[in-house]
Amino acid sequence: MTSHVMPTYGRLAVTFARGEGAWLWDENNKQYLDALSGIAVCGLGHAHPAVHRAICKQSEKLLHTSNIYRIAVQEQLADRLIEKSGMDNVFFCNSGAEANETAIKLARKYGHERGIDCPAIIVTDKSFHGRTLATLSATGNAKIQEGFEPLVEGFIRVPYDDIAAISAAIEQNSNIVAILVEPIQGEGGINIPASDYLNKIRELCNQHNLLMMLDEIQTGMGRTGKFLAYQHNGVIPDVCTLAKALGNGVPIGACLAYGKAAQLFTAGNHGSTFGGNPLACSAALAVLETLDQDNLIASAEPKGQAICSGLAGLLQDNCHYLEIRHKGLMIGIELDLPCTELVQMALTKGLLINVTQEKIIRLLPPLIIDDLQIKQIVETLAILISQFTEQLSPISDHATKTLHQPA
Repeated sequence: MTSHVMPTYGRLAVTFARGEGAWLWDENNKQYLDALSGIAVCGLGHAHPAVHRAICKQSEKLLHTSNIYRIAVQEQLADRLIEKSGMDNVFFCNSGAEANETAIKLARKYGHERGIDCPAIIVTDKSFHGRTLATLSATGNAKIQEGFEPLVEGFIRVPYDDIAAISAAIEQNSNIVAILVEPIQGEGGINIPASDYLNKIRELCNQHNLLMMLDEIQTGMGRTGKFLAYQHNGVIPDVCTLAKALGNGVPIGACLAYGKAAQLFTAGNHGSTFGGNPLACSAALAVLETLDQDNLIASAEPKGQAICSGLAGLLQDNCHYLEIRHKGLMIGIELDLPCTELVQMALTKGLLINVTQEKIIRLLPPLIIDDLQIKQIVETLAILISQFTEQLSPISDHATKTLHQPA
């Protein structure tokens, strides 16, 4: 079949027609268990009744006006996000990339107000911040940057989870104004830093008068067992970005600011045609209310632990299995060989997964997942990994398998 859609994705040969909870059905009515949630988007699962009601109710009244007018539901959503995050104010947009663009603009504005003509932001290897030109430049992946040079200047890259490298970069560059990191790297391979990584970044930012900026687009909205991942560390960043699960599939992004960062923008400094419109904000409010009412955030860690413990037990004798890393329902199973074929194998068996960095199976199931679905994920995936690795000759014998969950 031909398509007039630009070929920017290597799409799998399946088209989904409907969904309910953690389940999807394709055009042939085959059922699939979604352990990916649209890549951490549908945290409440598919066709959640609260989101459905909110969208329908709002669509009967008003979809869009403009941000040149006040929008009541946008202000209500801002109030709820500030209450749950501890931040001061918020800018609404349509995606994670736009939220990160907003953060980058805040950092540059901050630098210019301090008299720095060419402000720079520290970013990390293996990071992912988006595919617009600035966020692509901030991203630590040369492969996806190829062909889009010249990249935007003003980013200084260091290894992830390396405080000494950040300190050295600050000492060597007098124009640094901010540090932008993910609390846990998602696209980079579910890379979980030392438990005090964010605390030490906060200390460095305080010491050198820098903005601490956290990309919580994948980690946020309860996925790690807290509403925002930085809340595990008891710190407050200067800037925090959200998107993905905020609207449970309805496009919405947000850039939250605190303290001095919250005072940088004035009228005309930034904007968005669709950002924070009544429809998107109504959906996001329904998501926040459901997370609280159903106690879903607190359930993320025990559910994630159940998946990881089950898989670790079934894979412990597989010589190609290295470790499982997880925080809440953000899970990575690392093998010692490329395993992208597992995505198609799982699809055939009615299970949706992802492989990132070639060797890391990524699971991002919805927060509403139940015990039977957890059991099905564990058993199906363990069998698939065993079948995949059995066709290969053993490469090495790993004496110790680890279940990695930082404090």
